[in-house]
Amino acid sequence: MWKRKAPTALAFAFIVCSVLSLMPKAFAASEQFEGRVYAVGQLKPIDSEPKLKVGDKAPDFSLPSLSGETVSLGQFLGKQNVVLSFVPGAWTPVCSEQWPGYNIAKSLFDGNDAVILGITVDSVPTLFAWTQQMGGVWFAVLSDFWPHGEVSGKYGVLRSNGTSERALFVVDKLGIVRYIDVHDVNERPNLEVLVRELEKLKN
Repeated sequence: MWKRKAPTALAFAFIVCSVLSLMPKAFAASEQFEGRVYAVGQLKPIDSEPKLKVGDKAPDFSLPSLSGETVSLGQFLGKQNVVLSFVPGAWTPVCSEQWPGYNIAKSLFDGNDAVILGITVDSVPTLFAWTQQMGGVWFAVLSDFWPHGEVSGKYGVLRSNGTSERALFVVDKLGIVRYIDVHDVNERPNLEVLVRELEKLKN
């Protein structure tokens, strides 16, 4: 008997992306963030000098997390692929849509044996309040507040105003950078592209 094939991860990613494309208006209008998101206006798309390229060893780091624990990149070596998601700041429009979107797509990361580490230059109390307002996120959120922007600087994504770029780095289980997307800070990165890059790590 003919059986319908289960949707591939990329097909599911397309569905999730379609849902996410509808989020900005709905999310901005939600009671969660109404009147609380700071309108930064249009910013220079990219304002940093790259320091890493695909194939480089990812710089290790240790940063405080919202759970009170210190999280390092090295603790995932040999265990999971890691997506480093740098965002400019808490309580800003695109950032307040990007990370909640990853909640919807958690199964895509699980299916590719990947974890996200969210990183901003904000303090832990600020990040705590922000993520609580958005209903929480499933991944570790790390503060690059002090020494200010040190990790963002190592990855070449520290902007001239002291915030970080909106950037994604995929680091494989060997600690090698496999994908870099230093994105227009005014736009949310394409989830489907990210999932496609994670799929490549299975080969």
